[in-house]
Amino acid sequence: MVSTILGRKIGMTQVWDEDDNVVPVTVILAGPCTVSQVKTKVTDGYDAVQIGFGDITPKHVNKPMAGHFKAHGVEPMRYLREVRVENGEEHKCGDQVTVADFADVKAVDVIGTSKGKGFQGTIKRWNFSRGPMAHGSRNQRKPGSIGQCAYPARVRKGLHMAGHMGNERVTVKNLKLVRVDAEQNLLLVKGAVPGGKNGLVQVRMA
Repeated sequence: MVSTILGRKIGMTQVWDEDDNVVPVTVILAGPCTVSQVKTKVTDGYDAVQIGFGDITPKHVNKPMAGHFKAHGVEPMRYLREVRVENGEEHKCGDQVTVADFADVKAVDVIGTSKGKGFQGTIKRWNFSRGPMAHGSRNQRKPGSIGQCAYPARVRKGLHMAGHMGNERVTVKNLKLVRVDAEQNLLLVKGAVPGGKNGLVQVRMA
């Protein structure tokens, strides 16, 4: 069984559970994903499958990838991800991974790319405190001291400083799977997931 499915984050809404409690959920349009390659211990040294998601016009597929899809007998897809499986020989190219496979799943891990914030200072990026705002103070949002004196005579690696914020891979674990809509290929996950609307997400059984 493939434990991962690809999809797009549609947005957030709220639903009511059996006890009439409001539950904030993120709607994910997931799958159907097609298996485009199968790897086994005999051929590759490990068991995995490659799944694809998203339509793409043939003219936007380069020749190496077009040959890859043609060799495995599947239609071209926009996104490809590799997923480890227990026994690769049980799968074959062309198999479908749908939200129906998540019908009995209680919790999922969601992997996505966080929103990019651009170049940010230490207060926004690392939650630093600001300096005094009184008249004459010249340290409102400065980072402060970044090292020692003569030794080690350099800035230590890993120091929290201003820089590029966001736009990185983020995994949120153990989110409750509230509802599965197999007809519309929708997953309703409790809480927020990384990324903006229409962003690619990877939903994995927790």
